[in-house]
Amino acid sequence: MSLRTTPRRLAGAAVAVATGLVCVPWAQSASAAAPAPSSAARHCVADARSGQQSCFGTFTEAVEAATGGRITDAPATPGAAAASKSFRTEAAEADVGAKADVIQGTFFDEKGFTGASLTISGPELCEKDGWVNWQFDLGDDWKNRISSVQPWGNCAIWLYPEPNLGGDRDGPFDENTDDVGQMMNDRTQSIGFS
Repeated sequence: MSLRTTPRRLAGAAVAVATGLVCVPWAQSASAAAPAPSSAARHCVADARSGQQSCFGTFTEAVEAATGGRITDAPATPGAAAASKSFRTEAAEADVGAKADVIQGTFFDEKGFTGASLTISGPELCEKDGWVNWQFDLGDDWKNRISSVQPWGNCAIWLYPEPNLGGDRDGPFDENTDDVGQMMNDRTQSIGFS
């Protein structure tokens, strides 16, 4: 496994559910993050730099928060977003011109992009240079819950069973994956974005 830290990368970690990206280049843990989402607020967004997590009742609200208002008409559910080619195109175009955080990945606690979601947002698109560009340690409310993933922001996703990118990784998940498979289903504790 190759890891890289560079001065231009941010140090910090956060936990995210529906539309927030946590990009942490080899730094802090987010184990003291916000409480688990309630049934009324099942779609959460995590900010990579601050570690702040906000939860929303709809996926649409979560995407709006994660994109700083650049996308206000996201589908109501993550499954609909995964199936909508026009939405994925809109999201990619919004990310390319963004001067603020971009969504790097959305994670779900059920297979098929269902259940609660955590979206992690970071400061920029992934570089696709063969290195893990960002690291995110899940908080206690999201450890051992991920069953399906959606990469965003030009990122490929690596899942790890231990904090700080520890243990045998699985991936890269570089397209919508409705079932991460037996190796990492409900076992992820940290995420690498490359």
